[in-house]
Amino acid sequence: MTTTWFRRATRVACAVLPLLPIAASAQDTDSAPDPDMPQYGSLGLATGNMNRDIAPGDDFFAYMEGNWVDHTSIPADKTRIGYNYDLEDKVADDVRAIAEQAVAHPDTPAAQRIAAVWTAWMDEKGIAARGLGPLQPLAAKISAVKTRRELMALMAEPGFANPIGLSIEADVKEPTRYVVEADQGQLGLPARDYYLETGEKYDAVRQAYVNYIAQIFTLAGVSDAANRAHAIMALEMTLAQEHWAPERLRDPVATYNPVAVARLATYAPGIAWDAMLDRMGVARAKVVVVGEPSAIRAIGTHLGHDPIALWKDYLLFRLISDLAPYMPAAFDNAHFDFYGRVLQGVSEQRPRWKRGVDLLNRELGQEVGQIYLKTHWSKEADAQMGEMLDDLKAAYGERIGQASWMDAPTRSAALAKLAVFDARVAGPKVPLDYTDFHPGREDPVANAIESARFEQAVRVKRYGGPVDRSVWGMNPQTVNAYYNPTTNQITFPAAELLPPFFDPNADPAVNYGAAGATIGHEMGHGFDDEGRQFDGQGRLKNWWTPATLAKFKIHTDALVQQYDAIEPIPGVHIKGALTLGENLADLGGLEAAYAAWKLYQKRHGDAQTIDGMTGDQRFFLAYAQSWQAKIRDEALREQLLGDPHSPDMVRVNAVVRNVDAWYTAFDVKPDNKLYLPPDKRVHVW
Repeated sequence: MTTTWFRRATRVACAVLPLLPIAASAQDTDSAPDPDMPQYGSLGLATGNMNRDIAPGDDFFAYMEGNWVDHTSIPADKTRIGYNYDLEDKVADDVRAIAEQAVAHPDTPAAQRIAAVWTAWMDEKGIAARGLGPLQPLAAKISAVKTRRELMALMAEPGFANPIGLSIEADVKEPTRYVVEADQGQLGLPARDYYLETGEKYDAVRQAYVNYIAQIFTLAGVSDAANRAHAIMALEMTLAQEHWAPERLRDPVATYNPVAVARLATYAPGIAWDAMLDRMGVARAKVVVVGEPSAIRAIGTHLGHDPIALWKDYLLFRLISDLAPYMPAAFDNAHFDFYGRVLQGVSEQRPRWKRGVDLLNRELGQEVGQIYLKTHWSKEADAQMGEMLDDLKAAYGERIGQASWMDAPTRSAALAKLAVFDARVAGPKVPLDYTDFHPGREDPVANAIESARFEQAVRVKRYGGPVDRSVWGMNPQTVNAYYNPTTNQITFPAAELLPPFFDPNADPAVNYGAAGATIGHEMGHGFDDEGRQFDGQGRLKNWWTPATLAKFKIHTDALVQQYDAIEPIPGVHIKGALTLGENLADLGGLEAAYAAWKLYQKRHGDAQTIDGMTGDQRFFLAYAQSWQAKIRDEALREQLLGDPHSPDMVRVNAVVRNVDAWYTAFDVKPDNKLYLPPDKRVHVW
């Protein structure tokens, strides 16, 4: 299963998750900022957020953000608040302006497409007037199914749920070519553990989910809604038991199982593979890479034996539920009540325009992004990022060269991989061509299906040709960053490189502590427990000697144990094995960013003490500031159950306590709560 690693927690597709506005710090004012000054404070640090009564060695996150935490409430329509998430609101305002400009002046094909998607979404009266009409042609396709072959063919059609996740990805053993992958599909609940964990909390979620299924059917006029809902839940419970745990999905060797199409009928019987591949548009495929063999075989058993009527009910529910946000208010509200209120703890739906921005970013993201770049990315930022990228690459080279646990052959291969890292900044040089995407101005349901068709058509068109390395997996207006192991690329969209993460006017120590750690994080993914299994050309290949690998595992096992012991909410611990890759990237990224900060000072001179803070203190404070956040318990529970990222506060305290330079910068002593003896600190890169 091809994996792309992100710096920040990614969102579950079926859930309604809010965008969160920036909260004013004690230093912010209502006046327009000076364009030549940092956005936060005089250095890029919102020092008014600090609680200096807390010893930095006891709780470094609270030392930097304690005053903000104490005086900030999560708004009713938010799951989280803080810099990690709030910047999206600023970007959302910018995208909204692009949309409204397109509506006012639809004088180019791009503007016409943007205007169509936005207008259809914002027309609530029209959506209400059309009622269930837009759904009828899609529901009719499900109703027309008579055979299992027809059923499975429909599952492979864009817009319909599929218990087998079929996709076109780079072949991890030969990443210059594309291959068809078959993985366990997404169920209705966002994490496998919601189906399997015991206890009152999980019982309540499962019952609420059954009630939601029945409500969706009742709203759609489907008879016997309660019994159908229980049957669907029973099916999903069974599938969840067969699904691989998220920790196991992180093994790129275990999830790479190429099977000749001619053998699929006996390898995973019960699945009409030829019908699915044909409907997907890749009937010419000779090989399918199966991600989770036991799960796929179990799904095949259900597809081959469970009543067709049950599977048709499942398809109908998933169709209505997935499209509910595009439908009249009763459906939209029901969807929010479960995925927002129950699963996320949010009491109010977000403003429609903000959800419309999300929609634009999904359906026309790169087209909007090209307009965004014209006014929200500068040459100065580009130049500073180039210098920082060079420093991070040099710093990783130094640290790899000094890693005493590595032997010469492994070190040589690691340096060779580092040398060909491909760093991309701001936005794609060759953006996606949306000419074949044809949205209308009246029906957002039809636009959603058209978008799914278009996306699949784009991937199918690529299939059979060489992997296109110019493709971006994020939009320029995305507040995130990622590493792709099959291309050995690190990608930083323009919106990720805004204050407080990156500010061209900020103190260099601040930029290296925030943006530098982000760069280091993504580079670190190339050498974490998963990324280390890919070579410089992106091939899944073991380039480690057994002796060095054994020593590496000593370090990673220690880090797993550290995180396993952390219990962010009562009864739910961090899964150290699930979060290992992100935790390694956090730790290695911060240490590499610190080394890069030292390289910067060699060229520009040692940092001076400013406002009572040394350069090293400002560096680490900026890192802590970059993870400012508060989160609802319900959303935190969902994150802990299935997300490979640790909670934000943990990504500060659990990381810095392993970094020697942090101890020196803040004079951390053995009686401080975060103190770890030197022999217990994990140092990898």
